[in-house]
Amino acid sequence: MAELILALDLPDRAAALGMLDRLPALRWVKVGSRLMTAEGPALVREVVSRGLSVFLDLKWHDIPSTVQEAVTSARGLGVRMVTVHTLGGPAMLRAAADAAGDELAVIGVTVLTSHDEAEYAATLGRPAVRLLDEAARLARSAVSAGLAGVVCSPLEIERIRTGLGPDPLILVPGIRRPGDEAFDQRRTATPAEAVQQGATHLVVGRPVLHAPDPAVALGEFLAAIGECPAPPAR
Repeated sequence: MAELILALDLPDRAAALGMLDRLPALRWVKVGSRLMTAEGPALVREVVSRGLSVFLDLKWHDIPSTVQEAVTSARGLGVRMVTVHTLGGPAMLRAAADAAGDELAVIGVTVLTSHDEAEYAATLGRPAVRLLDEAARLARSAVSAGLAGVVCSPLEIERIRTGLGPDPLILVPGIRRPGDEAFDQRRTATPAEAVQQGATHLVVGRPVLHAPDPAVALGEFLAAIGECPAPPAR
């Protein structure tokens, strides 16, 4: 069964913990650059202490030794997943996987869901690209280097699942209910579509955070993937 991760993209500790207080059914949260920059490791430890699984999404892309040290530090925080950019290359990916051991899942970011083909081609300095092919190529390199899985858009799930087989994790942002605003996500899907194609973790942010009643919105996403979890230990 796929798991739902709430992207806790909020400005500070008070807003983040206040949101968690309203969502007792939550199991996973994503702490990204905004909240980590504002509050630092202490906030991550506090979320972990609530019994929640933390996905630290900082998308490291640096020399291998720096990324290896960052992954080691993340292990010390008690998080369960972290991200690196697959464009960092095989040596960097292997260094991240080696530092993770068995305690931490390192996930490789393929192509950001905010890119379209023209923008991505310009970023790489190529005349044209096919995002489906790029995402599949980067996913293969990530798993070959020892990573636990990848992040991709909903449009690439089926191709990547077919290429990688049943075991690697596939995390998918850009998840929306029918009628939800896409915001800056250009490649989106419903929860049911993503799960059917092979996603293991669905990342949802603004459709829950901006909802009039976040608990109701979260419940709708959970129901869409057939998940009815007990509240985590507090």
